[in-house]
Amino acid sequence: MPELPDLEVFSHNLDHQLNGKELKEISVKNIKKLNVPVKEIQQALEKQKLKKVYRLGKELYFEFENKAVLSMHLMLNGELQLLKNKKELPKYTIVDLLFKDGTSLTLTDFRGMAKATLDPGADEAPDALAKEVDPHFFKQVLNSKKAAIKNVLTDQHVIRGIGNAYADEILWEAGISPFSASDKIPDAKLKDLSKAVRHVLENAIKQIKKVHPEIISGEVRDFLKIHSPKKTNSPSGVPIKMKKVGARKTYYTDEQELF
Repeated sequence: MPELPDLEVFSHNLDHQLNGKELKEISVKNIKKLNVPVKEIQQALEKQKLKKVYRLGKELYFEFENKAVLSMHLMLNGELQLLKNKKELPKYTIVDLLFKDGTSLTLTDFRGMAKATLDPGADEAPDALAKEVDPHFFKQVLNSKKAAIKNVLTDQHVIRGIGNAYADEILWEAGISPFSASDKIPDAKLKDLSKAVRHVLENAIKQIKKVHPEIISGEVRDFLKIHSPKKTNSPSGVPIKMKKVGARKTYYTDEQELF
């Protein structure tokens, strides 16, 4: 699943490619994933110019000149295709945006789980790169939670944008075991956690832009330090361990303190 750094780069590239283009037609092939009737979404968006594309959490937002907003959540297997003058819709299309100049943006998902939403409501959980995500934020949030810290970091109702892979990277950099009880982590470590969240995510954005400057779909993970089945040791030479909980794999080392 694409996480915050991937989607940040996607949004930047899509904004560069599509900003100012007029939407000619929107086609919806999976109405189960819409929050409104197809006609309503067509009336809201067609013949409108796209004003900007941006990211919040794990979603992409397409804002049009009339203030209408279409959000896209790629879920686990969603993919985006940006094509010029295509003749037919790709297989497994969820929604397709056809612009007046012949450019089209298509959201596909072979599992049919990716979704599009017209004018999504505000989310109270902050984005992981928001200024408010600081040591004070973590202290307020974690003091009342006994769950493992990794579970809290990946809970989109608490903080938006962090998934399985980057949670491992953040916790390794902060020196905190992913299995630590959230309410037991000391204040000094919350400062480390806050710094790690921003540093890991911002560095990942830079790495993805450097290696795949035009990417709009997929995941780039080669530069990750811990969350990788191909790596056996951390950058400091300590063996990387892996524990599977349900369908999720957690990568960590003995460098991380358990609280």
